[in-house]
Amino acid sequence: MMNMSIELLVVATVTFFAAGIVKGVTGMGLPTVAMGVLGALISPLAAASLLIVPSFVTNVWQLFAGPSVYRLVFRLWPMMLAIIVGTVAGASLLTSGNTLLTTAALGAALIVYAAYTLLARQLHVPERVEPWLSPLVGAITGLVTGGTGVFVIPAVPYLQSLGLEKDDLVQALGLSFTVSTIALGAGLASRGALQIDNLVLSTLAIAPALLGMWVGQIARNRISPATFRRWFLLCLLLLGAKMIVRPLL
Repeated sequence: MMNMSIELLVVATVTFFAAGIVKGVTGMGLPTVAMGVLGALISPLAAASLLIVPSFVTNVWQLFAGPSVYRLVFRLWPMMLAIIVGTVAGASLLTSGNTLLTTAALGAALIVYAAYTLLARQLHVPERVEPWLSPLVGAITGLVTGGTGVFVIPAVPYLQSLGLEKDDLVQALGLSFTVSTIALGAGLASRGALQIDNLVLSTLAIAPALLGMWVGQIARNRISPATFRRWFLLCLLLLGAKMIVRPLL
């Protein structure tokens, strides 16, 4: 897929450090930033391979940061199962070799996520519809994850609409992201798309991601998270638009 190089190491280090800052300030966004930046420079398949280890480590930490893991798993397991199935099935898009299609799909996912977060009002999903809506949302999230490497659409808006307490929401997001990361790795591995050099570089990305999260947590106390989030989403909009029009240039 790619050979390890000093240039790639520098790019990945800076990218995951910046993505860690975003996650430290906003509580999410590491996979989105990493895929957005790296996917604009290398193939989305290569970017997704680099994402797996640091995303898994940071999301497992987020998942087990509170006491509600088992309760959330019991409530959300149909959604998580559907994410796994959808991601493994959707990974064929990333491994198809059609970089123009996967790059455009990634750009579209970034635009949808940024536009929704900027403009949409908070939704509320009644608990009575969860038994059928959770698997549907999970399946769609899985297909988007498998095709683009971005975990957030529509899982994040859906989890935010369930009326969870703040700490439970953070853990629910950690659960969804962790399952998505594992499923993405399984989907890529089942198609022979994971290579040792990519996994080594992905492991090396843990340190800058965690350092970035630490810096972001410090910055959270000094700047307005709302302002930071607004400019971050605007940048994602522009990045997504660039990735969509790049094949036309």
